[in-house]
Amino acid sequence: MSPTRFASEHKWVYWGAIAILVGLIITGLIRYTSVKRDNESLSKANQLQDALLEAGYSAPPDTDTIERLLGTDGGQVCEDPGSALKTALWKIQQSNGATGPGMRPVITDTKAVEAERIVLQVYCPDELDDFEDALNDLKTDDTVRR
Repeated sequence: MSPTRFASEHKWVYWGAIAILVGLIITGLIRYTSVKRDNESLSKANQLQDALLEAGYSAPPDTDTIERLLGTDGGQVCEDPGSALKTALWKIQQSNGATGPGMRPVITDTKAVEAERIVLQVYCPDELDDFEDALNDLKTDDTVRR
């Protein structure tokens, strides 16, 4: 059998090996990206949990919950936190709980605002100024007994 005939008969073996190698490289890159993202989200979740404990919150959420909710980028919390809609929704949530004409604003507890501020500091510190500007007119005080 001549060497060129042998090579041409087994060309599919070479192409198969190349295809398998390319598949393994792609799989490795995808897995690396996934592990890197998981490590980053775990690191930020631990950082947030430590910051909440340091600020005096006795029972912050566990890291699994924080990872699922906020991921690596802060999720919904970091999407334009100073926008008019988010500020309005946040202020509505800080009411007495009644509906319709009985709904009244309340003085928000300072720790409620501080918790969101801590989340923004960890996940999206560049959005913190917008958040502060949006809540400048919000009246807060120590309204919850500790």
